[in-house]
Parts: sequence; C-alpha cells; structure tokens
Amino acid sequence: MVETAMARDVARGNDAAGAGGATGTLEAALVHAGRLLARQPLIALAQAREILRVVPGHPHALLIEGQALRLAGRPNEARVVLEALVRDQPSAAAAFTELGLALIALEGEAEDASLRRQAIAALRRAVALKPDLAHAWYALAGQLRAAGEAGEAAQAEVQGIEAASRDPLLLRAAMAMGEGRLDEALAMLRQRLGAAPGDPAALRLLGEVLWRKGEVQEALDPLRAAVARAPAFVAARELLVRVLALGPDVGEALDHAARLVTDDPDHGGHAMLKASLLVRIGDQEGARALYRGIIAQDSGRPRVWLNLGHVEKTLGNQAAAVEAYRRAAALDPATGEAWWSLANLKTVRLDEADIAAMRAALPLDCVGDERADDIAQLHFALGKAHEDAGQAEQAFAHYARGNALRRAGLDYDPARTERAVSDHAGLFTAPFLHTRAGQGCAAPDPIFVVGLPRSGSTLVEQILASHSQIEGTMELPDLMLIADRLKGRVEDGEFPDFPTALAALSPADCRRLGEEYIERTRIHRKTDRPFFIDKMPNNWQHVGLIAMILPQAKVIDARRHPLGCCFSGWKQYFARGQVFSYDLSEIGRYYAAYVRQMAAFDRAAPGRVHRVIYEDMVADTPGQVRALLDHLGLPFEEGCLSFWENRRAVRTASSEQVRRPIYTDAVDHWKLFDRWLDPLRHALGPVLESYPVPPEA
Repeated sequence: MVETAMARDVARGNDAAGAGGATGTLEAALVHAGRLLARQPLIALAQAREILRVVPGHPHALLIEGQALRLAGRPNEARVVLEALVRDQPSAAAAFTELGLALIALEGEAEDASLRRQAIAALRRAVALKPDLAHAWYALAGQLRAAGEAGEAAQAEVQGIEAASRDPLLLRAAMAMGEGRLDEALAMLRQRLGAAPGDPAALRLLGEVLWRKGEVQEALDPLRAAVARAPAFVAARELLVRVLALGPDVGEALDHAARLVTDDPDHGGHAMLKASLLVRIGDQEGARALYRGIIAQDSGRPRVWLNLGHVEKTLGNQAAAVEAYRRAAALDPATGEAWWSLANLKTVRLDEADIAAMRAALPLDCVGDERADDIAQLHFALGKAHEDAGQAEQAFAHYARGNALRRAGLDYDPARTERAVSDHAGLFTAPFLHTRAGQGCAAPDPIFVVGLPRSGSTLVEQILASHSQIEGTMELPDLMLIADRLKGRVEDGEFPDFPTALAALSPADCRRLGEEYIERTRIHRKTDRPFFIDKMPNNWQHVGLIAMILPQAKVIDARRHPLGCCFSGWKQYFARGQVFSYDLSEIGRYYAAYVRQMAAFDRAAPGRVHRVIYEDMVADTPGQVRALLDHLGLPFEEGCLSFWENRRAVRTASSEQVRRPIYTDAVDHWKLFDRWLDPLRHALGPVLESYPVPPEA
C-alpha cells in the first residue's frame, strides 16, 4: 500500500535527503491522509495508524485518526482518541472541535443530555482558542439550540457565518433568524441576493428562514438553487431533503437523500435519513438494507437497531424484530421505545428479568426529564408486562402513569373536536350533498377505512388486501394534509371558518383536489390492482370532503365496542397523532363525537358508508366479509378468509395480530380493568348504552 510505503520512508528517515527529508515525508503522509478524510475515511484511518505506529503519539496523526473514526460512523472510538489528545494538547482548537463533533454523533444515537453538555463545552473551548473555525461555531449553535439556549445558539451561528463569509448582511440576517425576527431576516437576505445572486450561503439561509416561517413550498426554490450552484453543499442538501419530506414530493426528497449517501456512504446520518424516506413510501426492504449496512459498520447504535426492529416488524419478521428491539434495549436499557416496541408486538411476554431491567431504568423523579417520552414508554411496557402476568392493578397504575406523562406534553382540547363535529353535521346535509352530486374526481380507486385506532380497522384492511383486486398501502396522511391546507385558508383570514371554506369549493376545485389525492398517493401503490386502501383512521373527520372530491371512493367504518376500543387505545402508546387517547375521559368524548358525526352523515347520505362491527366480524367472519365485498361491488374470494397468510407489510400496532386467524380473546379484555373505567363510561354517555346503534337513531 502507498500508505505503508510512506510510513517506511518516514521510518528510514529518508537517508538521501537527511532529517529535513524525513520531516517532509511525514508531512506529505499527513497531508495525504487529511485529503482522504472526506471521501475515504477508512483509508485515512489506516494511514493515520500506520504513521502512529512509526511515530507514536504524533498529535496531527491522532487528530486524523479521531476525525476518520467519526466520519466512519464510529464516534465512541473517536471520543476515546480525541479525549486523550486534548489532555495532551490543551491548546489544540481542532482537537476540541473534533471531540465536540464526536460527542454530537454519540448524543444523536443515545439522546443523552450529558453528552450534549460535553459537546457544548468542547466546542466552546475550540472557538475560544480559534474564533475563525466556522464549522465549530455551526456545530455549537446546533447543540445550544437543541439544549433550548436559543439566544446563545443565535450568537454562535452568527460567529460561524462571520468566520465563513465575513459578509455583514448575512451576519445580521442570521442573527435576526436566530432571534425569531424572520421578516427582518428575509428582507436582508433578499437584499444580499440582489447584490450577489446565487450566493449558496445566502440561498440556504433564505430557505431556512422561509421554512421557519411555515412557508414550506416557498423554501424549496432557494434550497434547490443552493444545491444546484454548490453540489457539495451538504448542509443545503440535508435541509432540502427535510423540507421536501414535509410535503407530497417524497420522490425528490429520496433522490437528494440518495445523493447524500452516494457522496458519503459511510455517513450513518445520511443513510438513516434515506431509510426513513424509504419507510415512508413503503420500501421496507430498502430501508432494512440501509439499517443493516449501518449496523455492519457499528453494531453499538441503539437507535439503528430500534429502526431495524420497526422495519422487521412491518415485514412480518417477528423473530428478527424481537432480536433488534432486544439489542437496542441491551445497549441502552433506558430506551423506553425499545421496551414498548417489544411489548407492542402483542405476542411477546416480558418476563421478571425484563420488568426488573425496566424498573431499574426508571428515574426516581422524572419531572423535567429530557427523556420523558422514553419514561412514558417504559411505563406503557411495564403495564403490558403486568397485564400479561394477570396483575391488573399494577398494570393499570403503570398505564395511568405513562398516559399522564404523555398527555402533559400534548396540546389537545376535546371541545375543538366536538365543535368540528357539529360544523361537519351542519354543512354536510342531504341537500348540500345533492347539489354537489357528480362533482369531484371520478376515480374509483380509493377505499377509505376509517374509525378509531384499535377498532379492528387493521383486520378489515388485511382482509381486503387479501383480495386480488385490492392493494393494501398504509395509513396515508394525504387527505388530512389536503384538509389542513384548506384550514390554512381560514387561518389566513380568507374564510371565517372551515365549513365556509369547504362550501366555497367550485366543481373545478373539487376535481383538482381529488386528482391531487390520487397523484399524491400513487407513490405508495406497488401493484397494478385497480383499488387501494387508505387506512388512516382519523379520516372519519373528513368523510364529507371525501364525498365532495372523490365521489366514487368507498368508505368503510370499522367500529368496536366503546369500552373495548377506548381502553385499548388508552393503553397504547402511539408514535404520533392520536392526541386524544391519553386520558380516559377525553378518549370517551372523542369516541362519542365520532359516533355523532358518522350518524349525521349516515342520515345525509344513507348507504354511503359501510359499517363493520368488530364483534360481528369475529362472530361471523364469512358473512361479514361477503357483505363487505358486496358493498365494494367485488366478488367473494376465499383468500379473504385466510388473510393471515398474506405476507404484505403492515405498519400498525395490530401487525402481528392480523398474521394469525381471528380470535375472540380481545373482545372482552377490557373487563379485567372494569373497576377503573368509570371516567370512560361517563364520557361515553348514551353511546355506550345504545352500542352498536348510535343514540340518534
């Protein structure tokens, strides 16, 4: 190898050139290793270690070794090297910078606040020693902002921009952005770009300001321009990916994420970003390959194991999912998501050793704890473990604690949901729907399965997806994003309320929105089957909008006994959404509001929605499946009755349950906790007594 030859030249002292020549050869080797860092960190690592074998303790070689380890995705090893280096070289700004970056990488994996504090200290020392280290300032700013130190973060960002460009206008714009004066920052950036069109730093900053203002679409153009003018501008491309991922254009986001991975294949963060996008479009196998690639380089990353477990679970590889979750929990026992993910498989029983490990991971006092989500998930997992052991009182206590922790961090007002239900019923009357008959996009493709979580909707989806003409996708956010955009017009003052905004939609608007939905969801369709399922349960809130923009779409309402459905939802930790589910009274009010809206829509559009009662499906599966397919206008197929043999990917909490035949255990499971459910009964009111018929009927 060239590196070994260089090291031998250094060892020989380069007799022909004397001592000065030996020094020159050493410097050349160090320069060569430094140049390799960005593209080939593992080769740079090998060269640095070869130099250190010949010249032990050489500070520059140690620095390159630490950099290479970090860039190769081995931040823990980098930390060991760099901590020793800064002890020996307390005035080496570059070493402190690299130590800070290694600690940031570790903190990103472990979500450890102490690592963040150490990174901040190292980066502060670096910029104190050498104030012109722009990348150290940027890294410090990111850590301060993550720690909630917005003012200090803004100052650090200012210092980084000053070191990088010395442009006073960019400096002021960055300060304004960091302090939340976004309109001022916007004006300054446009002034800067007027004087220097195409400045990538200004374009990226402009994109970030627009993104922070909530102008997601407007942020894309400057970010795209920054990447076009500076293809190696990684920070601009990373931000572009994240902004694109907020909208419907996941395909473009994936293209840029793939470029990041191609340019730096050993960068674990870029691989994680790409994998998250692959998961989003349903390419679980592609995501699994990326996660396994990261683990092959460094098997000590709990977050990667956790994400791998989620993918394996979705693909139906239960044994692999269990192994991945247990590896994550073993690496960091305080990772509540790993324990909850195990418990949430529903087919794994956590034993006494698991319970002891989870209890040991719980802090004595979690008030203000930065890992509140993990703590909440530990309580949910402990609840499931005690429930499986038949210890209802201990189980309920842990569920209650986990729910209280989760609820404390959420903004939810049940009255908002109830007002929206009244508004929906007031707008979508039979006369209103009649006047809009024939409008919208005529595509018959979508089958919406709506209802509450834990209502049996995944079972309905799996049965339908076992039909030769129906493709199962996942819980798609697209209809809700369209609805949110329409609500944005109310917030902007264009309409006084949401019903008025909906009533103002013209026939052309309805057709365009329906076509948009079909286009947005196309990326999730992997087969040529004519129909597909959108199983976002919360779409019950928008059945009227569905009727307006997709009049040929079918709607299936999956409904389960109020106590069984609500209690099951309450003891479920949801990764996102379902903010109503962490209080027994609130989930009861939500269920009652849902029943009220669906009953009103049934009166306005009889037969438009087909209802599947979970208990009836369990009691008479063949009859219920035939009725379901009749409503869809599809012939009966035996495969729908052996739905558990379908190996499609399933991403919901019921993924393992729908991979086995229907069983009756869950129908009355809530009765084990009956004595604690009075708040839920009171909130449900008449809905409980009249089930399955709505009180209005």
